[in-house]
Amino acid sequence: MTSLKNLTKTTTLAVLMATAGAIGSASAADLSAVPSGTYTLDPTHAYIDFTYSHLGLSNPTLSFDDFSVDLNLDSADPTKSMILVEIDAGSVLTGSAIFKEHLTGGDWLDTTQYPDILFQSTTITAAEEGGYTVVGDLTIKDVTKPVTLDVTINGAMDHPMTGKPVVGIDATGELLRSDFGLGAYAPNVGDEVTLNITAELGKAQ
Repeated sequence: MTSLKNLTKTTTLAVLMATAGAIGSASAADLSAVPSGTYTLDPTHAYIDFTYSHLGLSNPTLSFDDFSVDLNLDSADPTKSMILVEIDAGSVLTGSAIFKEHLTGGDWLDTTQYPDILFQSTTITAAEEGGYTVVGDLTIKDVTKPVTLDVTINGAMDHPMTGKPVVGIDATGELLRSDFGLGAYAPNVGDEVTLNITAELGKAQ
């Protein structure tokens, strides 16, 4: 796994599909500018964060500092692509050492017993305005539930500095933490968790 400093990394997890809008001739959501194959995370340009309501008083935003994304891209037919996301649950960033200890302890993520959060795509379908809907299995604390991500392709091109194929995406999704055995204090502390992901992925050599 790749450690990411200064980040925001939900579920969700995430992460996830390919991109478009190549600089030059390719238009938005056009993946023809990059070849099919395996793409992996650029650790300096990847963020996963999640937010929820706290007593209706604030909307905390937390993130993960250590995660990987593997994309098996079919640029001719992106719906045939596959995505695997693995997150080190213990790398959650909270802005508070006390809060981090609380979240990673036995009452919550229990990262000693359940160190990883996993997302494996099961279906990818084309959506409106050139986006994609990615449905996959999210596993937290050995509980697996389906989660849907709305993915926007930001760009697909040869990187202007490295010359290598790269794709960039944004993804959003929602889940109920209670579905994964993390429902304490709901509904006072919001059960609904919103995931936000932005990432760049380069073609593996």
